[in-house]
Amino acid sequence: MPNWKEFFSNKQRRQFPEVVVPLAHGSAPKDAYPSDHSGLDRSSSQEKGAAGPVPTGELTLEALRAEVESDIGASGHDTVYDRKAKIINRAIQDIGMGRYQWGLFVLCGMGWVADNLWLQGVALTLTPIANEFGVSENESRFATCSLFVGLIIGASFWGIASDAIGRRPAFNMTLCICGIFGLAAGGGPNWVGTCALYACLGLGVGGNLPVDAAVFLECLPPNSSNILSGLATWWSVGTLIASMLAWAYIPNFSCESIETCTKANNWGWRYLVLTLGAITFAMFLCRVFLFTLYESPKFLVSRGRQDEAVAAVQGIAHKNKTTTWLTEEIMNEIGGYPEEHKKQSLSTMEIIKRSLERFSVQQIKPLFRTRRLAISTILIWFCWTCIGMGYTLFNAFLPQYLSANSSTYITYRNYAITAVCGIPGPLLGWYTVDIKYIGRKGTMAASTLITGVLLFCFTATKDPNIQLVCSSLESFFQMIMYGVLYAYTPEVFPAPNRGTGSGIASCLNRIAGLMAPIIGIYASTDPVAPIYAAGALILASFVAMCFLPIETQGKQSM
Repeated sequence: MPNWKEFFSNKQRRQFPEVVVPLAHGSAPKDAYPSDHSGLDRSSSQEKGAAGPVPTGELTLEALRAEVESDIGASGHDTVYDRKAKIINRAIQDIGMGRYQWGLFVLCGMGWVADNLWLQGVALTLTPIANEFGVSENESRFATCSLFVGLIIGASFWGIASDAIGRRPAFNMTLCICGIFGLAAGGGPNWVGTCALYACLGLGVGGNLPVDAAVFLECLPPNSSNILSGLATWWSVGTLIASMLAWAYIPNFSCESIETCTKANNWGWRYLVLTLGAITFAMFLCRVFLFTLYESPKFLVSRGRQDEAVAAVQGIAHKNKTTTWLTEEIMNEIGGYPEEHKKQSLSTMEIIKRSLERFSVQQIKPLFRTRRLAISTILIWFCWTCIGMGYTLFNAFLPQYLSANSSTYITYRNYAITAVCGIPGPLLGWYTVDIKYIGRKGTMAASTLITGVLLFCFTATKDPNIQLVCSSLESFFQMIMYGVLYAYTPEVFPAPNRGTGSGIASCLNRIAGLMAPIIGIYASTDPVAPIYAAGALILASFVAMCFLPIETQGKQSM
């Protein structure tokens, strides 16, 4: 069981000699993994480039050497780190999917839960916070704006920090920070203080997706890479938890109006935030005490800790109850001996520099290498921007929209029902993306069109029951849209530049989300104007999706 010292450390030296077998006996046959034009899928790691020929039959030392040389030639980087990272990639590929990866799926899912748990949780507190602190409904939206400031800074910081200090400390600390400041926000003393605490918890929440995605992808075999899209289901779980708790707390422990509202009779939103903070901190404790997370082997190699990197891969094999051929001798034979290359391990600054290189002109330029890829890149970034703003304009303020025509109890009941309806969305999308003639583009475009139309339908009536039908259907199709877009985006970009393309898409999405509350506050005095804007943005995304030139169904990533 991990202890607190291990939480703050990324050192791990336990060996598992019982899982080590000779190279040929520990490698999978060539047809065990999906292949592209080169015979081997390279999509499981952002560091992989176009591959060369892969030897057939059992994997031998010379065949492995030839495979690494081919990858190195394609990537343009030839250091001890790059060579040994290629060896680790193949070793994890041969270990395959097992208990360790499924455990990570759940633990990384907690990060996805926290992401939507707090986005929706903050939205659910806007009305009672406005009443208690004497701010208008419009001004209360600055609380959401504060959260998004934290999300953007957190995503930027933790993405780079995980490359500098290691995946494991970052993986644990993001939820820890979120839980601590979430609990503190429940005792917010005033309007400014509460917004500041929301921004601070956003620093932790914002790091969950980039760090968790990196942790999961670096341990995921290529023939199981479609599981990444399943993580989107956890978003709906976060929404469900927040909405159910809000339904239980806020109608029963909130003041009726701003004139009679005091802290003493308005504890509903505080109970909600304290509970969400406790849940987030409990998820952090689960990560620390219920699962042994091995540090990223590639990070360890980059810091010259080869023995620990080998131990980590062997630990994954041990957890999966299988074997591996990876040893230090094989790493040394192909990648070079540590004593011969003492100065070739990457320093902290070099690691940070490599992280920042993902957003350099040299990394962005290949995304426009061909006309077809350039169109895809522009349209995908456009979709992420429009959806980021449209999603936030509607969902972040949905409780306020619902409360305009119904009581507090009905408002939070209807919001909870809306959240429940969103859960099956990603599951249906996961199925339809592989149906012939529908695929990724068809599923994504259809769900986006229906989402946009339903937003306009929501504004056509003031009947709470009809609004409930519209918001529930919108939630269902919206989650299909988001789930498929999240899986489609990395499939389109070429492997060497996948991190850059996906990272910029995520950044544009967050920035647009930050702008949404500002637009909602200042753009118009009409309370439904933000919903019209959200519908128009979603429909603009639909039009862009119709012109996407690449369908990734049944094709391997570039």
